[in-house]
Amino acid sequence: MSDPDLLDREYASEERLARRRLDFWGELEGDNPWEVAAAALAEVRPRRILDVGCGSGELAQFVADAAGATVVAVDRSARMVELARERGLEAQVADVQALPFSDGEFDAVLAAWMLYHVADLELGLTQIARVLRPGGRLVAVANDERHMEELWGLVGGDHTDASFRAVNGQRALERHFRHVERRDALGTVVFPDRAAVVGYLDAFDVLASESLAGRLPAISEPFRVTRHNVVLVADKAGT
Repeated sequence: MSDPDLLDREYASEERLARRRLDFWGELEGDNPWEVAAAALAEVRPRRILDVGCGSGELAQFVADAAGATVVAVDRSARMVELARERGLEAQVADVQALPFSDGEFDAVLAAWMLYHVADLELGLTQIARVLRPGGRLVAVANDERHMEELWGLVGGDHTDASFRAVNGQRALERHFRHVERRDALGTVVFPDRAAVVGYLDAFDVLASESLAGRLPAISEPFRVTRHNVVLVADKAGT
């Protein structure tokens, strides 16, 4: 999940990323982790937010509107940066392990479902803390170990983001930030039929290095799966 060559290939286009979004295949019910993350950012009344690993920029745009702030977006992928710019965002190609910004330049940082891609997580978190102002806030979105357990249990387990999940992610953040709070976002996804579940699993073939869809046994239709997303809110020490 953190191999640079694999990631460069995987995110050279937006197609596979879009297919890993649950709302591409199913109907979502319950808490919206985007809203939970945006609310956590808005609490510090930020003027400038940095979104690291911004992807296509849709979440950055959502946060900018919800928090009433300027969002600067970075991603390793030139294609993702291009898509973010098409949304009117200030975006550039950059790696979270070497952020091209001054110390204390941002009031808040958003890292949504991306810290498990960072080869040197400690370096990445050090860089995030560096570009945050004293008292600034990091909002990191990840998955709980029980996320979609009904599906991953059928195909032999989900190991695609094990390096940064709820528990070990919180511990990592506690090494760099004064205070870390966990906020859970719970819900379900309803896949209408088997074909939708297979399509979703197929989008993980490159990252998982194997075919997960081929392991899928018979399932009921529609197929309901529990979502368990986690928003980790980490505050930097003030002066």
